[in-house]
Amino acid sequence: MHVNLKKVVGISVLPLLGAALAVGASAPPASAQTWQDTALVAFNVVQPSQINGAVINGVVSPSGQMLSFTAPSGKQFAAPPTLTGATPGFDATLTTSNVGQLVLTAGGFGTGSATFAFIIKSANPAITYTATQTMTVTETSGVLAQSTTKSVPSETWSVSVFNNNTTGTVTFSGAITSPPSGGSGPVAFSQSNLPNGLVSGNPLVPGSAFPRIYTGVVYTATDALGSTFSGTFILHVFGHVVVPPPPPGNFGNEVNPFGNGFDVYQQHQAVNAIIAGWTATQADPATHFIRLPGTVPGAFRYEYAPNGAGTGLFVSDPGYDAAGTGLTDGLVLRAGNNGPWQQFIPQPNGTLKNVATGLIVSPNGTGAQLRGTVAPTPWGGSVYTWTDFAHLPA
Repeated sequence: MHVNLKKVVGISVLPLLGAALAVGASAPPASAQTWQDTALVAFNVVQPSQINGAVINGVVSPSGQMLSFTAPSGKQFAAPPTLTGATPGFDATLTTSNVGQLVLTAGGFGTGSATFAFIIKSANPAITYTATQTMTVTETSGVLAQSTTKSVPSETWSVSVFNNNTTGTVTFSGAITSPPSGGSGPVAFSQSNLPNGLVSGNPLVPGSAFPRIYTGVVYTATDALGSTFSGTFILHVFGHVVVPPPPPGNFGNEVNPFGNGFDVYQQHQAVNAIIAGWTATQADPATHFIRLPGTVPGAFRYEYAPNGAGTGLFVSDPGYDAAGTGLTDGLVLRAGNNGPWQQFIPQPNGTLKNVATGLIVSPNGTGAQLRGTVAPTPWGGSVYTWTDFAHLPA
């Protein structure tokens, strides 16, 4: 098939701002975050590199004296087939055994060849496009065979890609501008080698793919009779992180009478990051935590969860100076586990006791690292009350 590719229309390519091209489309970076795509932009559409015609193959009988052809599903023969160019000795005859099946039968023990031609069309009467296919059929001492070389129809295509800046979708459209036998029919489009989170379709709509630029995305156009061609394009995915809704009642902070709660110092989301005492508010992601039941009866674990998104890092008193601040029992973030160092039991007097160390969580002034102490502070700073997010100051 000969392919003419129409220029891409409706594309506005934005500056890439230092983004790197992805080598492939199916392996985005590993991430625990969920993404919501806001827009897709296709560009650099490349004309097809591989063309596959809708070819009908024959089936030879066990004796080799019969060669039958059946129209593919959804298609039929448009007219009686023809045998032309028979060489001396070719004595096979062509018959129709039933609707949709053509049978070539050897007449004896002849040897020769002929050109077999037939026209196929869609079984849908609304599709008037037809295509002619030819192949060489050989006969050797009464045994029939078809050649591996087959001729399929030559078509000229017109393809366009439209980036909808309003909906963020990419639409593919096309038509067979010069079918070999006249008529017209629909052209269907699909995509492959898409990034995880996108589903093939026309239009191609935003999903949950990692936002970046993907190369080597493949589009395939299929005509009414099953002939296909494929090309490639580059896809730019725009999106943002989806922040899950916080769990009701278990998203908030442990707050003392002075309004200070657990705070991840400078929002440093890492193992051994300091847990300081700071004013707990809805607006400060560093003071957002999810409270989870511990494995010890009555104990709780506290996962750092800025804006409600869990990080897998938990408040811990590891029993040594993990943050390098000089505090043997200074509170830090640690990778989540069920160990006793990450579990705290509320006491009748309102304090929190670490299961592993038996020490009380105590502050040493606003902004200082929280630490484990043998006794609570005499001024009441060690008394904590769980406060859900809705009741934290704005």
